[in-house]
Amino acid sequence: MTPEFLDELIALATADGIDRLVVGAVINESGKALLLRRPAGDFMGGIYELPSGKVEKGESLTDALIREVKEETALTVTGITRYLGSFDYASSSGRRTRQHNFTVAVQPPLDIVLTEHTHAAWAAPAEGYPVTDAVRRVLNGDLR
Repeated sequence: MTPEFLDELIALATADGIDRLVVGAVINESGKALLLRRPAGDFMGGIYELPSGKVEKGESLTDALIREVKEETALTVTGITRYLGSFDYASSSGRRTRQHNFTVAVQPPLDIVLTEHTHAAWAAPAEGYPVTDAVRRVLNGDLR
C-alpha cells in the first residue's frame, strides 16, 4: 500500500463528511481470525470485533493500525498485507465514523494479552460469534 493510496482513503472520507477514522486488523491463524469481545457495559457490549481503534490526530492509518493491535492484544505487527475495504457507522457519541480494514501479519508467538476486551477467540466467519454485519462482511471478503 502506497502512501498515496492511504492519503486517498483519508481524502475520500473527508469528502464524504466522515468525522472520525478507525482502523481494523484481520489477524489470521490457521484460517481463523482473531476476534475480541467488548465489555458488557461498553458501547455495543458483548459484541465481538476486530482489533481496532481510532486514528489519533496527526497519525497515519498504518501507525494507528500498528499501535491499536499492540494496545489491544500485545501482538507486534510485522506487515500490513492487504486493504480489505471500509464500512461506516455512528460512534457512541454519534460521530460519523469510517473503519478501514487491513490484513496484518504479526510476530509469533501469538500470546494475546487483553487490555480493553473480556475475551479473545480465533474464529471462522461461520462459527456464529456475535459480530456486526459489517465485521461479518469484512471476514467474508464482501467489502469493496
